Amino acid sequence: MYPSLILTAIFFQCRHVASLRIASSLLWIEHTPQSYAIENFYNGSTPPTLLSGGVADLASNVTFDLGANAETQGLKQYANHRDIRLIYIICEVPYRLVADKRKGIAKLEDLKGKKIGAFPVSSATVFVHNMMSSVGVQDYEYERYETVDAMFCMKAPCKDSELPNLLNNGSLDAYGMWETSVELGAMALGDNAITFQNASIYREVYALYSTTEALNDPSKRQDIVEFVRALEKTLDVFTHHPKENKVFDFVAKAVSADAEVVEAVWDGHKWGGRWDDRLIDFLVEEDKYLAEQDNRTVTPRTELEKFLDLSIIDEL
Repeated sequence: MYPSLILTAIFFQCRHVASLRIASSLLWIEHTPQSYAIENFYNGSTPPTLLSGGVADLASNVTFDLGANAETQGLKQYANHRDIRLIYIICEVPYRLVADKRKGIAKLEDLKGKKIGAFPVSSATVFVHNMMSSVGVQDYEYERYETVDAMFCMKAPCKDSELPNLLNNGSLDAYGMWETSVELGAMALGDNAITFQNASIYREVYALYSTTEALNDPSKRQDIVEFVRALEKTLDVFTHHPKENKVFDFVAKAVSADAEVVEAVWDGHKWGGRWDDRLIDFLVEEDKYLAEQDNRTVTPRTELEKFLDLSIIDEL
């Protein structure tokens, strides 16, 4: 190998070893505690690097140490990569369905036979399924409109092809997903909007994930502990002192939203950390649905119990 190629290889390896690499979707409110923690509280031995991605990167790219996503993507990845661990809950959010009362919708059951928007192959799809099945409406009894355009409208004005405008112009009867998109849909409809939400039926569990390899590396593990410790401090600020610390402005800038809209939906976000015994039951039920959708075997409960790893939290 030529000397220049050797130096390039060494540089490439060192560049990744010297950083705590975190893959996270950078478009949603739920991810923002990570960047806030890095800017304000992280005190580890190596600098963290927050990059666009998610838990799937832990399965496909060994240079990543942490990933963040909703539980839906975590379960999908864990089905084929049993070395992934859920180590911390960043946020829990009961999504909302926003519907158009002009379409004769006054209760959830009225969405039977209607056209409902969601973001494909995501927690939003699971949410819509759970909400509708809770009132006896099966997937085939409503039209599910799924579009990637849905993800890009976090701030008005939205494009004609995006969910808030599709709802307002009558192309859709309802849609359900994360904020701030639902709030924008409700704002567009004004008095014609009705929303449905039930945390006992569905809540997004936006979590931090790692791998057994990273967790078993003593130096890497210490940095992971320090990052989670910084998240703990961040979630205290997000929960108890967001306004005085200008968190709404910080989050709005990070996700290209309006601070007033972020503040309007803030109370729907429970900034988490540790989980209780109810989480495993929730994951078991969701995995059954995902396994059917993905045409795979259900992950046994005993395996899902291994997926949940409290050891980092216990070191705080």
